[in-house]
Amino acid sequence: MTTATVGEPGWPATTRRRMLDTAMQLFGRYSFAGTSLQMIADELDLTKAAIYYHFRTREQLLIALMEPILTEIGGVVEVAERRRGARARAEAMLRGYADIVARNRALAAVTTFDPCARAVLRNHPEWSAIIDRQLSLLAGTKDHIAGNITAAVLMTGLAGGASTAPPDLDDGTLRDHLIDVGTRSLGLPQPDSAD
Repeated sequence: MTTATVGEPGWPATTRRRMLDTAMQLFGRYSFAGTSLQMIADELDLTKAAIYYHFRTREQLLIALMEPILTEIGGVVEVAERRRGARARAEAMLRGYADIVARNRALAAVTTFDPCARAVLRNHPEWSAIIDRQLSLLAGTKDHIAGNITAAVLMTGLAGGASTAPPDLDDGTLRDHLIDVGTRSLGLPQPDSAD
């Protein structure tokens, strides 16, 4: 398989994807703060100007990596918010979130264990709003302070569990384990085994 080179049709899209993939690998290896745009350029054998063509900062690159996840989580939040009752909303949020982190383990690791990456996302208005909505949905089954703490621990724990799961564990099995842990943590009724 060959990749497009500068000037070929599809070059910007192909190069952008390669930059995102490489950044994800380097963030996982060296952390978000420990990875520079120059390191990404060097890894891809590109100039720093080529990186700047797509991303001016590491923060822009991280947000671009997370955009598909933001869309997915936004959809889960909207579905959960339409449920009747706090328990039903929390269960829908739990199931959707567990599914997303099970399928996106590397991103879950960066957003869970890298404080600089978390800070970037928390300072991004769209991400901050969606995080707050997730926390509210998961906290809805307990009083305010206990609910907020439980929700934050649950989200962090599920993402951490996903990111440290054995690599040979399939996404569906991982998701089911995460839902089980989350259900117990929130004191929700156990899911049917047919799900």
